Amino acid sequence: MDGLYAVVLAGGRGSRFWPLSRRSRPKQCVSIGGRDAALTQTVERLLGMLPIDRILVATGRDMVDAVRALLPALPAENLLVEPWGRNTAPCIGLAAVEIGKRCTGAVMAVFPSDHRVGDPEALNRAILAGAEAAKATNAFVTLGVKPTRPETGFGYLEVGPEVGTWRDEPVMRVERFTEKPGPEAAEAFLSGGRHLWNAGMFVFTVEGLRDAFRAFLPRTSEALERVAQNPQALEKEWGNMDATSIDYGVMERSRHILVVPCDPDWSDLGSWAAAGDEMPKVPGGRGNAVRVIAKDSSGCIVHAPTKTVVLLGLENTVVVDTEDAILVMKSDRSAQVGTVVRELEAADLDELT
Repeated sequence: MDGLYAVVLAGGRGSRFWPLSRRSRPKQCVSIGGRDAALTQTVERLLGMLPIDRILVATGRDMVDAVRALLPALPAENLLVEPWGRNTAPCIGLAAVEIGKRCTGAVMAVFPSDHRVGDPEALNRAILAGAEAAKATNAFVTLGVKPTRPETGFGYLEVGPEVGTWRDEPVMRVERFTEKPGPEAAEAFLSGGRHLWNAGMFVFTVEGLRDAFRAFLPRTSEALERVAQNPQALEKEWGNMDATSIDYGVMERSRHILVVPCDPDWSDLGSWAAAGDEMPKVPGGRGNAVRVIAKDSSGCIVHAPTKTVVLLGLENTVVVDTEDAILVMKSDRSAQVGTVVRELEAADLDELT
């Protein structure tokens, strides 16, 4: 599609994947379960739809070397470096400034760098349909996946009537967007059958994004306009932008959102427990190790690619081995690993983060 650009968000630290994920080589840049790094997989999927010169990658200063090592073919000018982390809204806005310079009437599709997609063709069909819908309506278009559990860590889309069909894909109106609901709401959304998970992939025109920022994030909009006029002002203006996500900053506030329902065999790989589903089967569970020997053990997740691991009498336990740290926990504590990273930083153990 002419005028379509992709933006891959690769600035997250992935602290819930500690000790494998570190500040300078985060989750999206490392191999989990013996697969290619998630960032590599993301860009390779996009190359089925776009040339490399229309793919931009946004990352942080600490991660630049790791990203460049994984993506040697990415043009240097397509690597956007954030001065420091301020969540996704400023980052996406910065990408819109760059794309707006290159193409009038551009459409941009935004992707996380650390998700798994089992059916890239289904994903690309949905993205192209969303791009045409965004161009025709100037709406924000997101991809929606049918929920399979009452997940409280995702955004939910309450689906309304169909507004049209693009590329043979139905596009629906979103009546309400709810980011990270509580357990009772998530249960109700799952049982009600009217909600989809927000897959964190968005499509909109550059002008549509600018309009949304002017309406909902005016400080960020003004700072981005100054950066557009003077790129050297980025360092100064970055702190003037709202440190918020596109979900909270725009999606929850806007009433002009559409969704393309799709089933691309998607997982956000948000924790070690989720990553275990992507690992090969081993005795006692899933894992990536030289060898796993398990006795009276089940449901375990093991990442120890250079070692033999023996499991004795363990259930639903995660074991992660790296050169300088080992993590052992119950798998239902996976979402709390980020708190450990913060405690390490508070203890001045930055070399471990």
